Amino acid sequence: MRPDLRTAIATVCLSGTLDDKLTAAAEAGFDGIELFENDLLADRRGPAEIRQRCADLGLSIDLYQPFRDFEAVPPDVLAANLRRAEQKFDVMAELGVDTVLVCSSVSPEAIDDDDLAAEQLHLLATRAGERGLRIAYEALAWGRYVNGYEHAWRIVRRAGHPSLGVCLDSFHILSKGDDPRAIRAIPGEKIFFLQLADAPTLPMDVLPWSRHHRLFPGQGDFDLTTFTRDVLDAGYRGPLSLEVFNDVFRQSDPHRAAVDAMRSLVGLQDSLRLLDVPAAPVPTGYAFAEVVGESDLAVLGFTRTGVHRSKPVELWTQGEARVLVNAEGEPGAIGALGVSVPDPAAAARRAKVLLAPPLARKAGPGEAPLTAIAAPDGTEIFLCADDDWLGDFVPTGESAPEAGITGIDHVALTQPFDNFDEAGLFYRSVLGLEPGVTAEFAAPFGLVRGRGVSGGGVRLTLDCALVRRGGWAPAVEEPQHIAFTCADAVACAETLRQLGARLLEIPGNYYDDLLARTKLSADRVDALRQNSVLYDRDEFGEYLHFYTELAGARVFFEVVERIGGYRGFGVVNAPVRMAAHHEARRFARA
Repeated sequence: MRPDLRTAIATVCLSGTLDDKLTAAAEAGFDGIELFENDLLADRRGPAEIRQRCADLGLSIDLYQPFRDFEAVPPDVLAANLRRAEQKFDVMAELGVDTVLVCSSVSPEAIDDDDLAAEQLHLLATRAGERGLRIAYEALAWGRYVNGYEHAWRIVRRAGHPSLGVCLDSFHILSKGDDPRAIRAIPGEKIFFLQLADAPTLPMDVLPWSRHHRLFPGQGDFDLTTFTRDVLDAGYRGPLSLEVFNDVFRQSDPHRAAVDAMRSLVGLQDSLRLLDVPAAPVPTGYAFAEVVGESDLAVLGFTRTGVHRSKPVELWTQGEARVLVNAEGEPGAIGALGVSVPDPAAAARRAKVLLAPPLARKAGPGEAPLTAIAAPDGTEIFLCADDDWLGDFVPTGESAPEAGITGIDHVALTQPFDNFDEAGLFYRSVLGLEPGVTAEFAAPFGLVRGRGVSGGGVRLTLDCALVRRGGWAPAVEEPQHIAFTCADAVACAETLRQLGARLLEIPGNYYDDLLARTKLSADRVDALRQNSVLYDRDEFGEYLHFYTELAGARVFFEVVERIGGYRGFGVVNAPVRMAAHHEARRFARA
């Protein structure tokens, strides 16, 4: 990282006690913290002890926050506010922190008077300055009268005190659609603090949006690269600090969340070209996908073409699709993905900087020295160059009739709810896969959220159940599947049935509706109906796809035909597929 840019995280971002948060932040590599007042109040230790604990962990306390509802108030309220401020200054002295965040007032007692606000903030800054402290004034997006950063800066400039500056918060600025370019007009030395948060685009009031749905940089829809560049170009040299209010993060393992947070800052600095790190690779495609346990790929037209020299792994191929069947590990799961990249060594160096855990791998004599990293859900990601790894397999000489499968289209991985956004950031920052639109749909057993990530020749879909309670759940928990490509979905389905594949039966009601809502001919719909092929279209093209029943505890296969430039994954059909899988599972157990 650039040596003059430090990193910090607000304690409000993480779950647990204050000590849990401090330990997690230190272990993730942060330089400092923003100490949220609630965390101090709930801790048994005094401020001086907390200061020492931070020092022992190598953390500085860069900001104490928040101090609310101070400025532009009647004289009696001002007197009370100043007494409150002096007590906070005492606490800051013990903590060893020199900057306090003062939020623009939301109090009904506040007066719409910029001159009065400037006068009272000048008085507060004078008292702070006498003690070597600074006031960082921040415009809340829902502030009663001051709710924009340019307005806050005008008041700070009018106040004219060296111990008074502004705090810029990306959420408060970007959520309202304010133009950040004017930040460049603020002198860098008057930007006392920078707080960063991303967020999804949501049609809701800014206050609940802020309090519950912020994300780490790179996980949402804000252009934080441009925003941060504007702040740095203004001359800001303080820490890049995260202030993220998120219900999920506040309940998750703080150590994992802190690593996710640090990865987001590393990714942001990479996007700003502040790091000496290899560029994100452009994957050219899937080298292979690995399933664990027995899987009857022969009925899908695959041939067992190789056996690994030293491991209980078989290679099954059809067209350009390669599937490894591993006899070791959790049965019925997708254990690994092989991703073809131009320079695996460079991709591995990037992965290390982005905090992707490396996986130890034992290679026998003459075997390819593949590099593997762990995705957030535990899936192993192998970084492959060309087809050197194929030399690890002894050819079997076997052959079998093919069914029309030509390659791997995408892989679908269900994520734990708490780690959905983490997974998206991982694939975006480490492998350079760009996220698509997040979609939510009503499945038979509750609401499901999904998002595709893609780049080069690799597509992934990430899904999670938003709420899952008790034992009443789908027959297929945390499903995973591999989607293969073909040139003709109907013909491929017919061939697979002849080979003995157990294709998932789709209800007739689906096709009656398809005939009513599309311009497909009756003959075309009938051909889809006879082969349980589903249909979707977007503005770019059409999508035909069908599924197998389960091949193990949670894995199944999909075969897709993309016509034209169709870009999606047939999400509209997911509830139908889920219900069909549940029925097939129920009848199989009866």
